[in-house]
Amino acid sequence: MANPESVQSALRTLKTETQGLIALREAIEGPLSQGFAEAVEILRKTKGRLIVTGVGKNSHIGGKMAATFASTGTPAHFVHSAEANHGDLGMITSEDVILGLSWSGETKELNGILAYSRRFSIPLIAITNNRKSALGKVADVCLALPREEEACPHGLAPTTSSLMMLAIGDALAVSLLEARGFSASDFGIYHPGGSLGASLTYVSEIMHSGDALPQVSTDTPMPEAILEITEKSFGCVGIVDADGLLAGIITDGDLRRKFNNSMLSQNAGDIMTPDPMTVSPDTLASSAMAILNEKKRSALIVTENGKPIGIIHLHDLLRIGLG
Repeated sequence: MANPESVQSALRTLKTETQGLIALREAIEGPLSQGFAEAVEILRKTKGRLIVTGVGKNSHIGGKMAATFASTGTPAHFVHSAEANHGDLGMITSEDVILGLSWSGETKELNGILAYSRRFSIPLIAITNNRKSALGKVADVCLALPREEEACPHGLAPTTSSLMMLAIGDALAVSLLEARGFSASDFGIYHPGGSLGASLTYVSEIMHSGDALPQVSTDTPMPEAILEITEKSFGCVGIVDADGLLAGIITDGDLRRKFNNSMLSQNAGDIMTPDPMTVSPDTLASSAMAILNEKKRSALIVTENGKPIGIIHLHDLLRIGLG
């Protein structure tokens, strides 16, 4: 069955916009490489905030850029170019950096903020298509994007160009993130809520420890080991040796698979599965969830220096929002 016209249109749009991203990548590999590196260095050294500004479609792109920078460790907010001319220039200090967005580089609403940046020697990074435009000429660093065909069949609605703006903003944010050594734990500071915040929780924060940890020694009689599994309700029990090191594990599944008439007369060390899979207390909850899913387990024992210190169950990860 032939694709309907709407699907053909969508494919043309994606093909055109993909070409824009390819052209942008090639530009950053070539003529934009030095300017891109300079922009990242300016942002890395700034003592203030990143002020993103633009109008029209670029106001929406700019808002997203500011949010991305802020969430990855660079204090940032968006100032609408038009509102800047009516008092919002007061939000910008001499320690800030301005990132101006304008495809043409001739957006009149930008004039006020451009003049302000020059008057108070505020570093200005431009993202535009026209290096020789008003914006391009006054900027300390001009990132002149390649001109590519818009996905709009009339060549009017910003489509490919908006995507390229968005993409270079992401590229700047990620490059800056890496330059600053911004870690997953840093990320968690700015994302305490929702599934993202949950995925950045450490195992140590949600594990069960102390008396809640199901644990017996290798010489524990099996009736006592089974009682420990039943009372602690994690579906397993950790088996430790004489030095307190984790030697193995017995799960509900092990009891079913290995059950025979002599089991109750044996010790836990005789029945256990040696060298069980474990995690450390500083493992991210998202990583623990990935292990449980991949290995089709419901619980993991948490160890430190080989000794069991806690246990984490699938239900604990679901409870905090992972799934």
